Amino acid sequence: MYTLSTKGKTISIFPSFEVNAPIIYLNTFSNEGQKVYEATQTAGCPPFTLVAISDLDWNHDMVPWDSPPAFRNADACTGGADDYLRLLTEEIIATAEKKIAGVPCWRGIAGYSLAGLFALYAIYRTDLFSRVGSMSGSLWFPGMKEYIFSHEPKRRPDCVYFSLGDKESKTRNPILRSVRQNTEEIQAFYQDKGIDTVFQLNPGNHHDHAAERTAAGIAWMLSR
Repeated sequence: MYTLSTKGKTISIFPSFEVNAPIIYLNTFSNEGQKVYEATQTAGCPPFTLVAISDLDWNHDMVPWDSPPAFRNADACTGGADDYLRLLTEEIIATAEKKIAGVPCWRGIAGYSLAGLFALYAIYRTDLFSRVGSMSGSLWFPGMKEYIFSHEPKRRPDCVYFSLGDKESKTRNPILRSVRQNTEEIQAFYQDKGIDTVFQLNPGNHHDHAAERTAAGIAWMLSR
């Protein structure tokens, strides 16, 4: 593993020793990248490089536009996704890919929670990613479903993975309660366009088995 930093972000690279292996960019928390990578190895994933980016300003870097707090004691979201995506595409990718063998045969982007929202948003702003994993993605985020239904991705994705915990929508919070319906509608929207996509429902709530759920999404992305 290599660890680098740029603009306050920590970049952990888990390189494949196979030349031209696929590469997946995962926006995540501090040590979660290690857990996810280990889980993908336990799951017997084919060779790939994982680049985990952490030390994110979660409610800024991962959200496309401003939005008030979704629940009590939460911070407001201040849309900084475009700025962070510029850092990712112009600096982080180039830096990370100097550390690997060959040229990746494809790039994927993945994330959990708000990072799952960001992964999906990213394909509408850049053509660098051809596969997407949105694990327990925050697709309750106000305006996101409507944005997807009214915009075209910069490139048609080869495949898109969605998952949720089966208890995530069982809440009194009217904003968060929409997450399952929105996720299912977005997945069906892609399916109707002939895009290879799946929606996986996992037992448990939002914070259950995040690393394992993320690894499962990555395994699916690698299997297509």
